[in-house]
Amino acid sequence: MLMGMKPEDATNPFLFGTLALDESFADRQREIAELAADIRNGQDVVVFAPRRYGKSSLISAAAQVLAKDKVLIADVDLMTTPSKERFAAALASSIYEHIASPLERVWDKATAPFRRLRVQPAMSLDPETGAVAFSFAAAREPADVDATIEGLLRLPAELEPARGRRIALVFDEFQEIVEIDPDLPKLMRAIFQRQPEISHVYLGSKRHVMQRIFNDANEPFWRSAKAIELDLIPAEEFSGFIAGRFRATGREVEPATVARLLALTGGHPHATQEISYFLWEQTPVGASASPQRLEAALDAVLRAEHSHFSLLWEEAAKAQRLVLQALAREPGHPLSKPYRDRHGLPSAATVQKALRALEQREVVAGERGAYRIAEPFLADWLRRQARG
Repeated sequence: MLMGMKPEDATNPFLFGTLALDESFADRQREIAELAADIRNGQDVVVFAPRRYGKSSLISAAAQVLAKDKVLIADVDLMTTPSKERFAAALASSIYEHIASPLERVWDKATAPFRRLRVQPAMSLDPETGAVAFSFAAAREPADVDATIEGLLRLPAELEPARGRRIALVFDEFQEIVEIDPDLPKLMRAIFQRQPEISHVYLGSKRHVMQRIFNDANEPFWRSAKAIELDLIPAEEFSGFIAGRFRATGREVEPATVARLLALTGGHPHATQEISYFLWEQTPVGASASPQRLEAALDAVLRAEHSHFSLLWEEAAKAQRLVLQALAREPGHPLSKPYRDRHGLPSAATVQKALRALEQREVVAGERGAYRIAEPFLADWLRRQARG
């Protein structure tokens, strides 16, 4: 039972759509230990994984481990910083909150380095929480903004009290850096290669962009970081996690149900947490999650995802729709003539173009010419739509 909680008082132990921490974070023990060791060593790391594979939860879990070693970690989500000014503000806020403030408890000393930047940020202090909000005016010369970002990137290594402390800078959705400014990678790499005492961690979900940034010999970040690639979680590891979460909250789950659940999700972390959430809701205290309850949970998932899948379908071109319907019926080799003939697909060139677009949107995934629908539960939704 969770922390001595009565079964009838237990809350749903499965989380999706938010950071999964502590008991809610499934497996990844090897990756957590590896990433924590890399950060302790000052190693730069790039973590490749599709969306919703648990990259952010992984770095949060590693940060919990590293907190015992007093490692300071500042993180920025580039998906929330569409301009250089927003990027500078987010970077300043995170450096202040997670590095400068823990080192210097006095307001004047903690904020002094930020007042020395080329463009001084507007800083406002919340007297109740102590949180500091940073902002930079947009009406600035580009060179001044660039100099300010450069100053912020140099700052963690220049803070005097930080000497002897391990520091990490984490950039989530790092592929967005080229959208903010294509020249930023060059500036960042020039600074980071002179910061051996700082670990730089880059998380990315758009594989084709991340591979270009780190694997193209013409790019500044070429071969600059150790790569960690998150894969689907093996069924034998996920099954123990699912059964344990049910048991800890006064419920059981039949082995056949777990096997069917993982067959539906393929070990996709977000999808497995999502359908497990709905399955738990279908299972009363003292009862067992049966295959019949799992089917009801799948119905609930598809209802919850209907708007998302409908929008995805509306945005897909005709050839992409045909390919998706075919892959929902039969994962395989859609470029081959027998497959195209079986499913009434257009020419190989048209199918290839459709596959390329769907791969870039991370809707399908391919390996050695074999393709499958990668978006969790979309294949189930498509088959149900086809049945009317």
